[in-house]
Formats: sequence, structure tokens, C-alpha cells
Amino acid sequence: MARIESVSIATCRVPLKKVTAFATRTVSARDYGLVRIGSSDGTEGIGFCYAGSTGGTIVAQAVEQLFAPMLIGRDSLLVEGLWERMFRESLLHGRAGSVMRAISILDCALWDLNARAAKLPLYKYLGACVEDAVPAYASGGYYLEGKTPKKLGAELAAYVRAGFSAVKMKVGRLSPRQEEARVKAARDAIGPDVELMLDANNAWQDLPTAMRYMERFELYDPYWIEEPFFPDDIDNHARLSRLTRVTVATGEIGTGRWHFKEILDKGAAQILQHDALVCGGVSEWRRIAATASSYNVTVCPHWFHDLHVHLVASTPNARYVEFFPDDAVLNFRRLIDTQLRHHNGMLVLPKTPGLGFGFDQKAVASHALRRGRSAWTVIR
Repeated sequence: MARIESVSIATCRVPLKKVTAFATRTVSARDYGLVRIGSSDGTEGIGFCYAGSTGGTIVAQAVEQLFAPMLIGRDSLLVEGLWERMFRESLLHGRAGSVMRAISILDCALWDLNARAAKLPLYKYLGACVEDAVPAYASGGYYLEGKTPKKLGAELAAYVRAGFSAVKMKVGRLSPRQEEARVKAARDAIGPDVELMLDANNAWQDLPTAMRYMERFELYDPYWIEEPFFPDDIDNHARLSRLTRVTVATGEIGTGRWHFKEILDKGAAQILQHDALVCGGVSEWRRIAATASSYNVTVCPHWFHDLHVHLVASTPNARYVEFFPDDAVLNFRRLIDTQLRHHNGMLVLPKTPGLGFGFDQKAVASHALRRGRSAWTVIR
């Protein structure tokens, strides 16, 4: 029986190569919370999350002060029990946000640790649905200075030439007329048979405004409209779902199964996009996906393809992994030592144990927000 001997914590701030925008925010750097959990048999598992464009050390503080001490000395296979203990410890501090992200990355690290100890890729340790590859969509279409609709179309067309049959772009920052020009340019560039996803990143505050955009977007046959409203505005998501023929997708910032049950009960989304490194870890992600399956709702997880490829490969009602072809936006890619391969729009599943990659220690040291000489704070 392997016991948890140490929890190591780091925060990295990785600058974007170009200042990048979407509907509601502009980003020049990203903070990532990182953990390593070491066990008595010498195995180590890793976890990570996006911790915001500023203030990423809050996640590290939650790991260090709330959760890491209760893991030391415990059996690493007690994943569900440890999740419950951590969640109950968080009741007064959050149940969402940075505190839940701290639980998420520790839970991820425990699953990775146990899969590595079993010498199985994580998707097989979880119980695989497929053996070789899972479908992905290429995610991009951000707002950059000087990016015209024509240049946007060229970007998405390049993803199609690379083999992807589904692509995603950002919407909602500009006027309805300007956004229609962007969506039209995208559709013209990729052709009629490629699935086009639109991501509004919580752009709209009321239903009439959303419908002004959606009436224009519907002309170009989008596959979904993502996060049209504030994450907790579930009622407007439900109203929009009834008024537009475009599928509503949401959930990337949602936490806890109860939030998603309300979305499902109200018919507020036909696709859930819960993120395992936000909603409560691999354990909670699987609970939410299982609940969605009883409503015949599909899940397409948000962000971090390096983890979510395993969850889609082991979840019957999962369809797509969101894939970022380069490190321009998902610059977490600069912090790891192995990249996923894609072929004909499919992500090739890793064959090595656990997540199938590790942290690039030189890159972590280069980007770490240090409190001392080392990039890592170690709890034993």
C-alpha cells in the first residue's frame, strides 16, 4: 500500500507572445498552479490548473494551507474519500474558484499517481471506451490587433487543411454587424461541411442582446454558441436554448455537480463543457458526465487537451476534445515535456502510464513565481 509522502507546489506565470483578447477580457500572461504528489513507493503524480491572468498564487496557498497537510500519510488509492475530506474542508472558503481549483489539481495528481503505479495510461485506468484516438476540434479565432475577418478565415482554414473537421472562434466583442462579418468570413473559408463553434465568453447580459447576434449567426450554421451569458445566469441560457436553433454549450467555469444538475434540469445547455481542473478534479468531472448521460446530454470538456483526452476516451457520452494547435494561447504547453500528436482531426492517445507527460523542470524554474530559492514549496 503506497502512502502519500509529499506534496510539492509551484506557480508559474507564462507571458503570451502577443496580447490576446476575447469578448470580455484581454490577456498578456497566464498563471498556472502546479502540484506533484510523491508516494512511498517512489511514484509521483502531477496536477495543474489555469489559475488566472493574475493572482495565481491563491491556488497555491489553498493547496498548502487547506489540503496538502490532510493528504500526507494517507493511502493514495483513497481518492474518493480524500476528495470528500478536501471538499468538506473547503466549505467555509469557497466551494468554487481558486479553492476548488486547488482540489481539482490535487485530485488530478492522485489519479495520475495511481495510474502510473498501475503502469496504465490514465484513460485505461479509468476504463477506456476507445483504444487509439479521440476526435478534436481546433480552437482559435481570438482577437488580435490587425486580425481582419479575412485573416481570421485564413487561420481557421489552415486548421481544416491540417485535418480538423471542426473549428472554434471567438465572438461577442464587437457589434452584431462586425461579428457577422467575422463569422461569414470563417464559414466562407472553411466551407459548408466543417463544424463551426462560436465562443462568446459570457459576452451578453440580456436575452434581447443575445438574440440580435444569434439571428445573424444562424445564417452560417454554427454547431454551438458557447457561454453566451454569465456562468450562473442559467435561466437566460435556458431561454436562449428555446429561442435559437443553435445548440447552447456552457459550463467551463462551473463547479460542483449541483450547478450542472440545475443546467440539465432547466434545459439550459445541450452540451456540457465542464473542465476537470475547475469543477473539482477528475472525480467530480466523471460524476457530472455520468449525470449528463442520464439526460442524454453530450460533454465536450474545456481547455487542457493533455488531461481531457483521457476523460473523453473513457466517457461514453463525450464527443470532442478542445485542442490548441500551438502555444500562442494555451501556453501551458511550454511547461510540459511531451506534446499530444494529432492525425486527421483525431488526438492520438498516449501509451505511457498516467497522463503521459511530465513537467519540464527547466521551463518551470524559468517561469516560477518564487517565494525562496526553489520553484517548489514542499509539504511533508
